[in-house]
Amino acid sequence: MENTVRQEKIKNVMNRRQEGVIVLENIADPHNAAAVWRSADALGFQKIYLVYSKEEIINPKKIGKASSSSANKWLSFKIFGNIEDCYKELKKEGFKIFATVLDDEAKKIEKVDFGDKKIAIVMGNEHRGLSKKAIEGADEKIYIPMEGMVQSMNISVSAAIFMYEASRQRKGKEYKLEKTEVNELEKEFCWLK
Repeated sequence: MENTVRQEKIKNVMNRRQEGVIVLENIADPHNAAAVWRSADALGFQKIYLVYSKEEIINPKKIGKASSSSANKWLSFKIFGNIEDCYKELKKEGFKIFATVLDDEAKKIEKVDFGDKKIAIVMGNEHRGLSKKAIEGADEKIYIPMEGMVQSMNISVSAAIFMYEASRQRKGKEYKLEKTEVNELEKEFCWLK
């Protein structure tokens, strides 16, 4: 009986996952990354793409169990050696790419339209931000306006705000994962402990 309830919960969660990717470029702190994963799971983002061209690779399935509250086992991860390969795949799959950056050309989050079915939100290193190639290759630049003396937030907080706004705008619309992908995820996750 308990197994059936668990399988039903997994099925319900996977059916609510939205078609969106969170891309983290050269994230150095595994606890920051794991906190992003926790928010992604909570807000219905299934896919996390990790780009490592400068920092040591973080294995998403091995670290962050505590800080992600085990969200890492319920998400799909893909690792890239550079941002060009990541963007090439995203564009091939039809994703609109949003680079998070403080820039004169960037749009405030409240002016951003996350209305496309496939969106990718790209966030950079805790100290350096996004690489020039990541910014130039994006379709749109976006940012969260700051009201205080400090001009940035922790990456996990920023990621949660961007994901929440995208989820809010997309609620009730058909931006869910394809049924075949949902079925594959259900099969995979029903075996996890």
